[in-house]
Amino acid sequence: MTDSAVLRSGLQQPAWQVDRFIVSTALFGLALLGGLIWLETAPFMVALFVLGTVLGMALYHGAFGFTAGWRNLVVNRRGAGMRAQLLLFAVTSVIMVPMLHSGQEGLVGAVAPVGTSLVVGSFLFGIGMQLGGGCGSGTLFTVGAGNIRMVVTLVFFIAGAVLGSIHLPWWLDQPGFDPVPLVSTLGISGAIITQFVGLGLIAWWVNRIERKTHGTVERDELLWKSQGHGVLRTLLSGRWPFTWAILILAAGNALTLAIGGAPWSITFAFNVWGAKALEVVGVNMSQFEFWQWDYPAMALKDSVLTNIPSVMNFGLLLGAMLAAGLANRFNEASRNRPEGRQFLAAVVGGLLLGYGARLGFGCNIGALFSGIASASLHAWIWFASAFVGSLIGIRLRPWFRLPN
Repeated sequence: MTDSAVLRSGLQQPAWQVDRFIVSTALFGLALLGGLIWLETAPFMVALFVLGTVLGMALYHGAFGFTAGWRNLVVNRRGAGMRAQLLLFAVTSVIMVPMLHSGQEGLVGAVAPVGTSLVVGSFLFGIGMQLGGGCGSGTLFTVGAGNIRMVVTLVFFIAGAVLGSIHLPWWLDQPGFDPVPLVSTLGISGAIITQFVGLGLIAWWVNRIERKTHGTVERDELLWKSQGHGVLRTLLSGRWPFTWAILILAAGNALTLAIGGAPWSITFAFNVWGAKALEVVGVNMSQFEFWQWDYPAMALKDSVLTNIPSVMNFGLLLGAMLAAGLANRFNEASRNRPEGRQFLAAVVGGLLLGYGARLGFGCNIGALFSGIASASLHAWIWFASAFVGSLIGIRLRPWFRLPN
């Protein structure tokens, strides 16, 4: 039983209950970790920690999941989640592509090579996100909200990421070519317009599928105002209209670029956490080529409190926990004990997620969202390959007794 309290009751609305223990724990964790980050590094890292917290709340309260959105389109022929993602990419592209090419020093986009490693990695990631139950951000915010099965997914996500880091140099030797920033050939305006055309064509395809099955297209997801409760209660306890989450996530990625010098990413931190854990038990990770490269070697040597993806992930976890506590829904997804095959799916899915993310240069956030926001060709290939992999993952879900 949760330790909850009635904050407000009304004649027309159900009482708003808050899980005091979870909210207190999340706030204590935020204060403690924020203080340690302040002592270890600099104020800008604390700002990124706070930003990660806000993003975690937005992901939870907005129920903004890439995995479920893709599955809902394939299985139910409903495109609300996909349209929200496409709108997010469009808004962020308009903001961040000019930022990256404004001439300001120290800003680096999410661009990556195009080749075998990218295609194979994103394809495996697509399978893994349907079996594991979430993408990079989805795994983190559901773990923060107390989902036990997703803890298993996260553990094996980390294991797969470390294995992928060991194999990545071999994959990069396979056929491929250097990164292709669209701005190099199309200019800033041309790159944005080209991406808008691509996103528009996908939106047209999504709408066509939905109209063909249901006759109409649902528009409620893009409402600005909540239909349930007042603005303050909705802001604190959810569920947010997609539009709120889209604006927060777009602004959050742009602020991450402005403060940290690079767009939002998640899964590199998993590499670091796994590698550090192996070093604790005596494995010399620096013997592997990936961990001899400048950035990974520095991350392996330094504290995780100086690593931007790690710090933002910590904030995201605690932000989701705080949001779940404010909504009195912490651990809600684990109240029905998962079956053995569902845990097996979490293991297999987690490994594919981690391995695929390393080979594909990130997850839905680092490779897809931030990649399109940087107008990089690799993000579009990642999108297509991961979607094909997701189709296979959706077909495999019934065997693992996962609902579609």
